Amino acid sequence: MALDKRRRFVYALVAWMVSVILLLTALDALELELFFVVSLIGLLVVVELTAPFNVTPRWRQRLLPVILAGLAGFSYIVIRRIIEILPEGTF
Repeated sequence: MALDKRRRFVYALVAWMVSVILLLTALDALELELFFVVSLIGLLVVVELTAPFNVTPRWRQRLLPVILAGLAGFSYIVIRRIIEILPEGTF
């Protein structure tokens, strides 16, 4: 039973990421940063949609470092983009 839920989680995440690649390619907007951000959003959505109500399995607890690393990467991308937008002498 738990293995089926893990598989469903992985299948949903892989389907999301493949869909993102196809969509970004069709829109001619395939960039690594954009793929990373949209994949992180997909990870967070899939985690929330597949979350159990009563007990959190151990394999889901191991997702926390992955989510934190993704949020750190997202923060880095946002800060870098803000610095690019600001005028030259601000920082």
